[in-house]
Amino acid sequence: MKPIASLSLDLDNQWAYMKTHGDAGWESFPSYLDLAVPRILSFLKERNLKITFFIVGQDAALEKNHAAIRSIYDAGHEIANHSFNHEPWLHLYSRDEIVEEFEKTETAIESITGTRPVGFRGPGFSLSPTVIDVLGERGYEYDCSTLPTYVAPLARAFYFLKSPKMSVEEKEKLKKLFGKFSDGFQTLKPHFVETAGKSLVEIPVTTFPVVKTPIHATYLLYLSAFSPLAAKAYWRMAVAACSLTGVQPSLLLHPLDFLSGDDIAELKFFPGMNMTVEKKLALVNGFLDTYTRSFDVVTMREHANSVRLVQPASQQPSEIAL
Repeated sequence: MKPIASLSLDLDNQWAYMKTHGDAGWESFPSYLDLAVPRILSFLKERNLKITFFIVGQDAALEKNHAAIRSIYDAGHEIANHSFNHEPWLHLYSRDEIVEEFEKTETAIESITGTRPVGFRGPGFSLSPTVIDVLGERGYEYDCSTLPTYVAPLARAFYFLKSPKMSVEEKEKLKKLFGKFSDGFQTLKPHFVETAGKSLVEIPVTTFPVVKTPIHATYLLYLSAFSPLAAKAYWRMAVAACSLTGVQPSLLLHPLDFLSGDDIAELKFFPGMNMTVEKKLALVNGFLDTYTRSFDVVTMREHANSVRLVQPASQQPSEIAL
């Protein structure tokens, strides 16, 4: 029997990327969901994969996106909470602001699917003790907002370099985008966090064991632009390292892993967007083929449930360093 692993996709929409990048025009909430979602669902269906989609509440609140989001649910995938406004400075929010953020997102998602989300991932891996407390109070089962990596400051500096229109004020809000260097010392293994009298399962976004460099699909595609062979070798070594160290990996996808600059001209600044869709899909297919041969790939909720079954309920929960 293969060990458990999970697969998720942060359904960040076009406006969310433009907003974080400091581009004008995001306020009209331009959307590529009608293009991206059918392509992603077709890709997953061909591979018989059921995954978790982290949905932004603002998208769920807009009528023009309802059909695309409903199609995800109807295809049997899990839908989870990715905040309402998709602001990577969620850690700066007050408790009242966080509660409002959750209430609005839950209402919007439930109005489409009839189901309330039980999982959360903060935008830009933004997290705080208050967010964790609110998750517990609202009955969430798991969180996936931690990214244990030492290279977060480098990734943030690169993002700022590619965002010349961003103001000083915006950069100040994003000074913890992708996390901090010390996040690299956090565990890669799913664990419990005690909050509001409830044990919440924390499932980190997996990085390369020991060295803690990123292995999510967007990063692999970025490496592939320089050398597809090196990217594939790096990925195979990461999967092997997970198996050797007993890490149950959680792989992260993004919509731009399935789109090109020809699809969305406004997002050509994003790494890998100069690659054709056909090449991207072929590469992602290869990465997932290695993943599914090594692990039994499930949704985030199924992954969290497996942690609860394997680890005793009396186990002392771990602390997230924030």
